[in-house]
Amino acid sequence: MSPIDQENSSSTFSGSHGEGTKALGGKVYISTYGCQMNVNDSERMMTLLEMMNYSPALSPDQADLIIVNSCSIREKPVHKVHSEVGRYRVLKKKNPHLKIGVSGCVAQQEKSKLMKDVPLIDFVFGTDAIDELPEIISQATQGEKVVRAKFEHQRPYHIETMVRNPGVSTFVNITKGCDNFCTFCVVPFTRGRERSRPMVQILDDINRLVDRGVKEVTLVGQNVNSYTSDCGAGFGDLMKSVAQKTGIERIRFTTPHPKDFNKELMEIMQENRDKVMDYIHLPLQSGNSEVLERMNRGYTREQYIELAHMILKTMPGSVLSTDIIVGFPGETREQFEDTLSLLDEVPFESIYAFAYSPRPFTKAARFEEQLTDSEKNLRLRELFEKHNTLSFAMAKKYVGQSLKVLVEEYHDGEQKAGRCFGRSTQNKSVHFDGGPELVGKTVDVIIDQAFPSTLYGTLREGI
Repeated sequence: MSPIDQENSSSTFSGSHGEGTKALGGKVYISTYGCQMNVNDSERMMTLLEMMNYSPALSPDQADLIIVNSCSIREKPVHKVHSEVGRYRVLKKKNPHLKIGVSGCVAQQEKSKLMKDVPLIDFVFGTDAIDELPEIISQATQGEKVVRAKFEHQRPYHIETMVRNPGVSTFVNITKGCDNFCTFCVVPFTRGRERSRPMVQILDDINRLVDRGVKEVTLVGQNVNSYTSDCGAGFGDLMKSVAQKTGIERIRFTTPHPKDFNKELMEIMQENRDKVMDYIHLPLQSGNSEVLERMNRGYTREQYIELAHMILKTMPGSVLSTDIIVGFPGETREQFEDTLSLLDEVPFESIYAFAYSPRPFTKAARFEEQLTDSEKNLRLRELFEKHNTLSFAMAKKYVGQSLKVLVEEYHDGEQKAGRCFGRSTQNKSVHFDGGPELVGKTVDVIIDQAFPSTLYGTLREGI
């Protein structure tokens, strides 16, 4: 997944429904698990619910409607849904009109079985049914048990970016689904086949976001650089158009696939470095070619290293991060050590590493030689220990540097000036003293202290 993956963001949203069934409207609580795609989906749900007169509940006990937006990328996701919904049993007893629904990847994966196993659930809808939410809520409020989890592979992917309060930086979906079928990944089964949005719609969305004060967008998809518009434009064409035909100041993207990352894309990024950020998340998964083949990743260890070095050469000063899975079925100690040694070959400033866990429907779940949890966790700790040593050493280079920081937030503090937070072009979190008038501006910050993911600095004089 991506650097912005999160286990649970417990988003609190709300909305209301004016006309139609009298029971509609009230407070809604959306609990969001998983990746940035799920975060975006929850934002879309909330926008639709606001059109129905729902408003945000700060906690589940205040809600008339609860939606668990689930994720199945990690182990035991169904158990997490059962557990969370089970905690709401007492709320349903207190409020018989409370409706509880499950969306996201677990909903897509389990469909009607989820409702059968957990009778407390009133409705289930998959990743392709979000725009049907008003109808789903209307039916559920009338006492129907609703399941909507059918993929619409032939339907064009035409959506409008719906973000209620986009702030300084926000996400824009450009693709959904995936056709790669990595043997460990459930995404093709929970998000469907890959579809791309028309480029003209994406550009229109971004220009509207700019009009609302957005300074930075992150282009999002399971495999963004396989993007293909209906007009034939590829991801490089999209990047160039976003840079040159919109008023956005900063562009990021996640998550690319190494097999689709070519020299042309690198050159387009380099030519537009005034807007394209100096940060690339490039999932590795394993440093051993045999394991990569069993994962169906489409590249070897040597090809990945060559690609990473080419990126750093073509775009000097860029920062790399990656995803790594340890303990894949059949992974030997020697093969794991290839992953450890690759950290010496490629300077990843941050890694997102996980112990392998079998996912339903995937080929790897049926592979023999599944490793024990203790062995997988041991390797994961070893990987983190090695990378921590490397990343702290790499962080030292930022001390004394002046970085361009887009200020995203201001927090009142004990100090008179308060404390600002923003991100550098290298995607580092930067904290420094400053006032609320800086939010939304790009400022120069001289770094005083540096840690792998967080930097502390001083606003450059004259700003």
